[in-house]
Formats: sequence, structure tokens, C-alpha cells
Amino acid sequence: MLFFTCKKPSIYTALSIYDAEYPIDEVVTCKKLYVLEVEDNMRHTATFMPREEHPRPDFIRDTFASLNGVWQFAFDDEDAGLREGWYRAGHGLPLSITVPFCYQCEMSGIGGDDIHPVLWYRRAFEVPEEMRGRRVLLRFGAVDYTCQVYVNGHRAGSHTGGYTPFSIDITWALAEGANDLCLRVEDRPDCTQPRGKQYWQRGLMGCWYTPTSGIWQSVYLEAAGDTALERVHITPDIDRHQAVVEIALDRMPEGPLRVELELTQEGASPRRFSAEQEGQIIRLPMDMQADGGIGGLRLWSPEHPHLCDLTVRLLRGTETLDQVQTYFGMRKIEVKNGYVLLNNEPYYQRLVLDQGYWPQSLLTPPDGGALRADVEWTKAFGYNGARKHQKIEDPRYYYWADKLGLLVWGEVPSVYVFSHESAANLLNTMAEFISRDYNHPCIVAWVPLNESWGVPRIYTDKRQQALARTLYHACKALDGTRLVSSNDGWEQTTTDIFALHDYTADGKDLSLHFACRQQLETIGCDRRMPYANGELPTGKEAFMVTEYGGIAFDSLGAQGSMGGMETWGYGGKVGGEEAFLKRFAGATDAIRAIPFCRGYCYTQLTDVLQEINGLLTPDRRPKVDPDSLRALNRNPEGR
Repeated sequence: MLFFTCKKPSIYTALSIYDAEYPIDEVVTCKKLYVLEVEDNMRHTATFMPREEHPRPDFIRDTFASLNGVWQFAFDDEDAGLREGWYRAGHGLPLSITVPFCYQCEMSGIGGDDIHPVLWYRRAFEVPEEMRGRRVLLRFGAVDYTCQVYVNGHRAGSHTGGYTPFSIDITWALAEGANDLCLRVEDRPDCTQPRGKQYWQRGLMGCWYTPTSGIWQSVYLEAAGDTALERVHITPDIDRHQAVVEIALDRMPEGPLRVELELTQEGASPRRFSAEQEGQIIRLPMDMQADGGIGGLRLWSPEHPHLCDLTVRLLRGTETLDQVQTYFGMRKIEVKNGYVLLNNEPYYQRLVLDQGYWPQSLLTPPDGGALRADVEWTKAFGYNGARKHQKIEDPRYYYWADKLGLLVWGEVPSVYVFSHESAANLLNTMAEFISRDYNHPCIVAWVPLNESWGVPRIYTDKRQQALARTLYHACKALDGTRLVSSNDGWEQTTTDIFALHDYTADGKDLSLHFACRQQLETIGCDRRMPYANGELPTGKEAFMVTEYGGIAFDSLGAQGSMGGMETWGYGGKVGGEEAFLKRFAGATDAIRAIPFCRGYCYTQLTDVLQEINGLLTPDRRPKVDPDSLRALNRNPEGR
């Protein structure tokens, strides 16, 4: 196994070569190639760099080196790796995999749905010249589920949680020249893990799909000084015309440090704020009304997605210890007297359910453009928002929703048993989700539970009710600026959104289900009760139909059997575009006519494996004319 280093500016990769040797004067051509320079100048070759864009547009350092690409890989079904010392530098692994794609998907170079609970990864890397002499941070976007990280044979750190990022300071373990990076990952078919739509057995089942194991978001290096910016949270307050910046450092500094903020608002001259403070948490308010008049406050909304750029510098004297570029939007969301208010005005939400799967890469977008395309398709169909269902999405999706103007509901992937472990896992995942994505103005609601998944006896079980309330209040404690739909769909406890799901196909029948709010609050509209036993609505919650529709075509999308599972949609399939639009209009008009309804969420944006009720095929071809659907997606009269 040979490893080479790509000398593309700020991007480094490794390539494994097995049976081929290339003379120095040969150039290997492929769809995307970068020439790799081997240090001893003995040979040249090339490789494809997947997902080379910066993974976090909301948290950018000027030092960035991607570690995506081809890694060594092994399954460890006997769990022998630790005993046999596979983490030791130089221990070759027999397979190769393209990171950041999971082994189950085509783009990894492996594929298949066999369950392998223990995985090993290895690659070589060099620290880029511009990072030397500084602390080197190894960052992972997401690794499902538990991993141990080794650098040059030393255990450098670990993380548990399949959807959230983590960072490890590896400076102490680095060597001159080539370094060895190794991961041991466990992802067992364990239903106490937040899984979302990842099926816990082989094959497909119902609305659960092929799972994702191991590294599935980007891996990269960054550098900082002896004290670094751990997080930067910006809380907008449009009523006071200010934003408060809260900065957490990754360690307690020795003595006071200076923080400098440079704020830029869409072409206006930069404005600067600074403070010298001691301690690990630093708070600094910014006046957002530059010209002293109301016209100086540019608010974010789907119709006008105004953003503010912010550079944060951490200094000791004249030395810059760390610098991060981020952004935010001045936006306010709240529920008041049964209405959802965006920037102090009633706002009707037209959402589409979006599960974020791709046929060739599963949970990982095939490239950065795929995320922008999904946001653009959502808007093209006439929606002003998306409910990201059972997935904490790649950060670049939220970036494009911020930039292009789209509301997003952030949902925690579900567990499927109730236990001490599953409750702790949900709370930890929720906290890390909020911490990572706090600054995105597009996110207006958190959804910690869906349809009582993981809390199957919540209607009468006091512990399960307590977990739902705890998740609600934890969201409010970690982020008091957004709405929370506590158990979206039914059997709710404390909540801001009275959310019900109804897949009744006929619009007239749907109208009868929602004729009376008092009746809905008492018995609901589906086979489950609307509120947990003993829980009483306040009447101030905003009512929304947060799942409906799910219309499948009988001649579009994957047909027949897929992975042993029949393809399906809700309420039977329709024969063509005209029949689809008629049924869609009937159901959507019925919901829009509910006088106390403040929005809806249609199922769904794309087909996903056996579930073929998307507006788009899995490869993102529209099944229905976007303009025709857009004409049917409109606010009720007067709203």
C-alpha cells in the first residue's frame, strides 16, 4: 500500500495503489483528476477528490485541508482489530473506500447491505506547510456511530453520535513528514442509537431504508493558536435592533484575551466591535442599526434572505490566536395566540417533507451542488420551507437555505426503544445539533420526537411523557429563539406546534377530519390521540398539518419490488399528472380551508428507495410540472 500527497493548494488527499505502477511520464486521466506529486519524484498518478468544498460555510478558518478521498478500509466482523493492534501505524487494511461515502453505497466503491458492526479506516497525511507551528485540529463532519481515532498509533480521541461533528487536537501525536491516521468505528443494529430512517436489519421495511455506517461527512484539518474558538453563537434580537455574540473558547485562557468582530451587511462598510475579557465564555452585543433608522435593519425571510457576514478574531496582544468567518440573519420566529409570527408578522408555512437520500450515495450528498439543487427544487414547487425528516442534514444544505431563502424544521433522528440509554442519546444528539446549527436563520423549529417513535407508550407512560417534556425544555434552554414541535404527529406533551398527520386521500373526507379544533384536541384525526393522557392543550399552540399527501404515480419512479419490498405511496397510486394534480389540489385546498390552520407539510420532495411518493424521482427528475404545482401551493385568502 502506497500513499501519496496531493499538492493542490489548501487541499491534501491520499491515494492507495494496489496492482498498478505508473511511470513518471504517464498521466492517468479520469472524470476528475488532480496530479499527485510523490515526494521521491518516482511516479505520478491522479485521483478524484470528493466533496472538496469547505464543509462548514458557517464556521470557516483560513486554514483548511481536506482528507477526503481513497482510504484503506476493513470489516472486522470478529472484532479482532483491537486485540491484534490494527491501530498501529503500518498495519495495512485489505480494502479501499472513498471517504466520505458509507460502505453501503455505490459511491464508496464497495456497496451492499450486509451488516458489519465494526469498521476500520486508515490513511496517511502530511500537515500542510501553513499549519506547521500551530495547533492542528482534526475535524469530522459525522461518523456513524461510535469511533476511536488513532494518530501514529496513539489513541487521540473518540466520539459517540452518528449525526453530529467533533474535533480532536492531534498536535501532540504528530510526526515530521508522513503521519498515520486510523479509525475504529462501531455501528451496531442498536435501536437505542438515534437512527432516523436507517433500518436496523438487512433489506428494506416500510418507510425505513438502507443504513449508513462509518464516515459519511467530510474529514479535514484546520489550525489554530494555543487557544481556539470552540463555537460562535449569534442571537438576533430584531426588537432591540441588536445581535449578541456568544463565544466559547476550547480551553481556559491564561490571562485576558481580546476579541474583535468585523460585521459586514451586504456591501455596507464594515463595522467593528471589540472587547478584552477573561474567561472561557465571552459575550459581546452588536448594534445592528447602522444608520440610526428603521431602514438600516435588514431582516431575513424566505422572500428577502438578507445575511450578515461576521469575522471573529481572537488575539493575545498583537498575535492572532484564531480567526473564524461566519454569518447570521436578523430573524425572529414565535407562536403568539395560535399564530406563527415571522419578524412580528403572521406567516403561513408551506413545507415539504425532505429526507435527504440519494440513490448512489444514501445519506451523503453526491456533491455540494446536490444540496443547492434540492433547495431550488423545493422553491420551484412553490414551498417556502422544508421539514428535514429524521436526518440532521449536511451543513451546506442549511447554508443554501439561508442564502436562497427557505424555512427549515430541524428534526432529531429517532431511536426505536425507550431506555435510559436511548433517552441520553437523544438529549446528547439534540444538544450537539443545536450547537452546530444555531446560527442558521433558515432553521425556525426543532422536532425532537416524531410520531411517538422511541416513546411508544407515551400516551400513558409518565416516564416517556417526561422525556418529551425534557426534550422540549432542553431545546428552549439551549436555544430560546426557535419553535419546538415536541412529538410531531400525535400524542403530544408541551409543544409550540399542535401538529397532526393525516394521509386521507380524499379532500372532502380530509375536510371533515378538521372541521372543529376542539374535537381535534380531544380525539385527533388519526388512529392515535392528539395529546398524551393528562396533557391539556393551552389553545395558544399554532395548529399545522405537518404530514399529508404522499401521492405515488403508477408509472413514474421505481416500480414493482425493490430489495424485496413493494414500492408504495399513501392512499394508492394515481395514473398520471392530471390525476395527481386533481388529488393534490383536493387535499391541499381542504387543509388551506381550515380557518385555524397555520400551515402544512406535504409528503414528500423525492422518492426514497421503495417509497415512491416524491415530487421528484430519486435522481431528481420532476414527476409533475413545477409551475403547475406552484400554482396550487399558495397561502389561504387573507394570509
